[in-house]
Amino acid sequence: MSKRDYYEILGVDKNASQDEIKRAYRKVAKKYHPDLNPNNEEASDKLKEANEAYEVLSNSEKRQRYDRFGHAGVNGNGAGGQGFEQGFGDFGDIFGDIFGDFFGGGFSSRQRKSGPKRGADIKYQIDIDFEEAAFGAEKEIKFRRMEDCSVCNGTGAKPGTKKSTCTKCNGTGEVRYAQKTPLGQFVNVKTCDECNGTGENIESPCNKCHGTGKEAKIKKINIKIPAGVDTGSVMPLRGEGEPGEKGGPRGDLYIYINVRPHKIFNREGNDVICEFPITFVQAALGDEVEVPTLDGKVKYKIPEGTQTGTVFRLKNKGIPNLRGYGRGDQYVKVVIEVPKNLNEKQKEILKEFAKETGETFHQQKKGFFDKVKDAFGG
Repeated sequence: MSKRDYYEILGVDKNASQDEIKRAYRKVAKKYHPDLNPNNEEASDKLKEANEAYEVLSNSEKRQRYDRFGHAGVNGNGAGGQGFEQGFGDFGDIFGDIFGDFFGGGFSSRQRKSGPKRGADIKYQIDIDFEEAAFGAEKEIKFRRMEDCSVCNGTGAKPGTKKSTCTKCNGTGEVRYAQKTPLGQFVNVKTCDECNGTGENIESPCNKCHGTGKEAKIKKINIKIPAGVDTGSVMPLRGEGEPGEKGGPRGDLYIYINVRPHKIFNREGNDVICEFPITFVQAALGDEVEVPTLDGKVKYKIPEGTQTGTVFRLKNKGIPNLRGYGRGDQYVKVVIEVPKNLNEKQKEILKEFAKETGETFHQQKKGFFDKVKDAFGG
């Protein structure tokens, strides 16, 4: 019987790339695999045919000979009738890639028992005050994590009893199922369902942890929050997370910082912003005032004729740099308060004042209306 064209078998064009050939082979091989087609000779023949085609077309030298001379150019190099390891070279790896998930435990007779596994990380959010974020603080935190069982000390077995090696997997944690096919012998590896992959059996599980060896406990630790943190800052504490498996290390604890708002101060980077109210008289005549800062009150001289919205700077009165060098500044915005509920005498005094000052008192207002005239005319 004449052989079919290898490109036709895999359903690809003669100009197909190696990636396209591999994808096509994976599709055909999965379709006709013996586990999906038990006792189906036609499927077995289709799979052998696909294997032979792929072995030739995946090899650049053999593919060139096949393209030039057809089947005669690769006669004797096909895979038909040879053993799996000899005839197919790295087909075991290809099949493992294709069927690993399908078989539930990987496709390799050489797969080893899984080793130590690192524990999971824990996230914890802490709320702190504005001043604590600025200057740092020490805090005690409490969080829940898994620890060795207090009754069985982590063995999972009832006190006075022991674990035994799993007889089904002989302590490997894996069970291998050999299956003979026309292509050779396949070995499927699955997690042992008797011991759930631990390699050990517990005849008398601990009543406290039910054989897991772990129980949830409240952990208390003291942490040092560095100066300069802000909302969104994250502090990693190595080795304070969940315990690992099979001797693996603990995960980490990640502390997420949230800073409560301040009644007076706002923060922009390492700078502190605040508004400071002054009276009309203080703005007009000038005055020495006490301005609140994170370090306490400091004296500042308001110059005569200060206008509302004026911003002055207090150097090095901001937030310390998180990396430990320097501090930001504090910016103080002046807000002039307009007096309310004036009595008749106060009103008369202000009217007299306005009368005495005349236009000189309204330089900003005059300048504003000059701009209006320039913009709109009239």
